[in-house]
Amino acid sequence: MMLFIPFPFSHLFSSSDGVGREAFPQGELTLYLSSLLSLLTATLLGFIDDLFDIRWRHKLPIPLIAAIPTLLVYYSEGGWTNVVLPSSFGSFISTLNLPFLPGWAGPKVVDVGALYYVYLAMLPTFTTNSINILAGVNGVEATQALVIAASVALNDLIFLPVWPRALLVALGIGNPHEGRVLEWAAGEVVKRHLMSLYFMLPLIGVCAGFLWHNWYPARAFPGDTFCYFTGMAFSAVAIQGHFSKTLILFFIPQIFNFVLSCPQLFGLVDCPRHRLPHYNTKTGLLEPSLTLFEKVPPAKTRLTLEALELVGLVRLDRLDPPVEPAVRAKHDVRGAPPLAPARRRKGQILSSTNLTILNFVLVHFGPMHERTLCLVVGGVQAASSALAFAVRYGIGSLVYGGDRR
Repeated sequence: MMLFIPFPFSHLFSSSDGVGREAFPQGELTLYLSSLLSLLTATLLGFIDDLFDIRWRHKLPIPLIAAIPTLLVYYSEGGWTNVVLPSSFGSFISTLNLPFLPGWAGPKVVDVGALYYVYLAMLPTFTTNSINILAGVNGVEATQALVIAASVALNDLIFLPVWPRALLVALGIGNPHEGRVLEWAAGEVVKRHLMSLYFMLPLIGVCAGFLWHNWYPARAFPGDTFCYFTGMAFSAVAIQGHFSKTLILFFIPQIFNFVLSCPQLFGLVDCPRHRLPHYNTKTGLLEPSLTLFEKVPPAKTRLTLEALELVGLVRLDRLDPPVEPAVRAKHDVRGAPPLAPARRRKGQILSSTNLTILNFVLVHFGPMHERTLCLVVGGVQAASSALAFAVRYGIGSLVYGGDRR
């Protein structure tokens, strides 16, 4: 990426008239360098994390530190803090004639000010840790990063005038004469998506090459360095390219995993340090890992788990009395210590599957080989990207009205 820096501006150097300092696109160079600085900083911090095994509560702000250059350049470039409202809701607000409404910038736009920067600051924290939280299964991190990178690259190409005229004519979309899928995509928006593509194409190559060595049985392992590197790359191009909300759509499986994990992350349910699927040495297959309860779970834990079980997000093992002590041992979950007779209760929760998307897949599809689990997760990620494109360019236009820039 360092060696590539001059090439986006090579057409300026080849000009016969030359380019002076005044005419050089300083803004584009600043966007590129700040994104590259954030990317390298995240990689370095990830390497430090791998060396010293920083605890989760301490590693959460690490991506925020790496994102500072990107956020400052976004601000200096007059970064937008406007949020577009659905057309029907915006029209309703307009009919109220509320001139005192803070941040109101038009019939469909509201300026949220500093809150938008809070959202942008949280974005790299989410993109890095949402990839890292699924670490431990061969190929999973690299697979999801590869699919997301390919999705972002395809989204960038949609904005660029590089499409064959015959293809656009056959599909009946865009501006075939200029090679544009989106007729309105021109000027600054094209430059920003081109810069994003400069980062995504090398990232696709890195993820594909690494996946070759990380595929089961893995000969190389990613660690936090890879997760921070890929997560920051996604956040940097999304922030500078002004498509952070579109990027979130490509993280639907990661959002699902985070929401599912919240009861364990926030203390409603016991959370072991590692929640990886359990490897069965007899069958060679992965099974859902369990959280075991040595005593009766508190009411908040019981209610949370029963609600999750009701919607099929978790599998619970319960004690079914009456059970004699000799028979009780047959009903014990792996490793669960026997309970005192006075503490037995009908339907008492003995164990729960850990709350991650990997265990969720194993609960619903049964034990599977590590390679198969990675393929399933990759398929879910690809299907989610297809859904994201449908929402972004289909439903989005209907809900918000007109073109979504």
